Amino acid sequence: MTDFQRDILIGLMFSVGILGFISGEFIVSTIMFATAAIFSNISVSRRLLG
Repeated sequence: MTDFQRDILIGLMFSVGILGFISGEFIVSTIMFATAAIFSNISVSRRLLG
């Protein structure tokens, strides 16, 4: 997966989290925010190590 594809995936997860929060789906938004944060941290740590 390229950096651009990872950025798009993280952005989509974050956007779905925001839309879920606005619509009242708090469980969905929490899961999407957490997934985006974890995936982003993995991506950043991989760049720093390699």
